[in-house]
Amino acid sequence: MKLRSFQVDAFSEGIFTGNPAVVVILEEELADDTLMKIARESFVPETAFILAQGDNFSLRWFTPDIEMDLCGHATLASAHILFSELGYERDEIIFNTLSGELIVKREGELYSMDFPLREGERATLPIEIYDSLSIKPVEVYKARDYMLVYNTRADIEHIEIDRPVFDEINMNPGGVIITAPGVDCDFVSRYFTPQATILEDPVTGSAHCTLAPYWSKKLCKTSLYAKQISSRGGTIYCTVTPDRVFIKGSAVTYSVSQLNI
Repeated sequence: MKLRSFQVDAFSEGIFTGNPAVVVILEEELADDTLMKIARESFVPETAFILAQGDNFSLRWFTPDIEMDLCGHATLASAHILFSELGYERDEIIFNTLSGELIVKREGELYSMDFPLREGERATLPIEIYDSLSIKPVEVYKARDYMLVYNTRADIEHIEIDRPVFDEINMNPGGVIITAPGVDCDFVSRYFTPQATILEDPVTGSAHCTLAPYWSKKLCKTSLYAKQISSRGGTIYCTVTPDRVFIKGSAVTYSVSQLNI
């Protein structure tokens, strides 16, 4: 079996920045074990699998370790491939996913994703996470992920994580967001996953389902400009409504290949 495969840098304005995702176009359903092996072979933060389903598309996301319930950058990458590489002509794409229907529209050079709002609730941080942090947060919230709030961008830039301690907790499929007010944007963030093969996710669209409503209330605005300040870096635009978050970003195709399964 030969499968078309694309590698995309998402939430990026050029290659070697943003978050890499592999997008695989399926002709039929494959066993979960096969999908997992492909994701491990791809060895990027997320591998997305697209299968046409009538007018919609099935979309699944796999890290090198597990299947995810929601992934922003690989959704953006998948829409980019359908629109820009495979000639999809409609105004919007509807993906059927573990998080329900996700709609992606092309808006100029950006892609707009209609995602669920996941507002965090005040929480107590597990001791494994707390002890692993070189800088302690001033606030803690929990949705799917823990969101740790800090005072300054410098805290986010300079934090160090004691990985052996951090990895004592299993959060599948969640992770840990750290965030603070921005200097040249509304807010900044980074994202880490305990026990994951890839510790830091370069740009995490799904984290903004929790980040955006928090900063929307904090800054008294519904349109937000955010940066994820990993070593690769990425730019995210968010619009918050009462129950949805519209997440926008750009993407670029890095490579086109064929998988021989």
